[in-house]
Amino acid sequence: MTEEADRLRILLFSDDRTTREEVRLTLGRKVAGDLPEIEVFEVATGPALLRTLDASTDYDLIILDAEAQPHGGMGLGYQIKDEYANCPPVMLLVARAADAWLATWSKAEAISPFPVDPLQFPEQVAAMLRRSVSTT
Repeated sequence: MTEEADRLRILLFSDDRTTREEVRLTLGRKVAGDLPEIEVFEVATGPALLRTLDASTDYDLIILDAEAQPHGGMGLGYQIKDEYANCPPVMLLVARAADAWLATWSKAEAISPFPVDPLQFPEQVAAMLRRSVSTT
């Protein structure tokens, strides 16, 4: 069993509990054989996301729901990239492909379509986690 300290930490923001559940279930406990187990921490509001990051930016990846209300993931992504010096990489979940251009404004390192693809999404998360782990 992987020690808790060896787990990769993902911070997931969405105001929709079904979105959070879909992401968590799609990722499972491990996204790739060459990576440690993951631990997903969920927050449902913009203020909760900021409080969580105020306490610690010790996450390997942040996944933000671009469709969340009233604080959308794009605006929060922009804000946290500006305000937190050691901000982890950010992935945005977008419902419309046309929003990809706006996602670049948010300073997110990646975007993923929502609903998530059960094959592509874990691979994309694994690639981001590999990059995040290699830079620490």
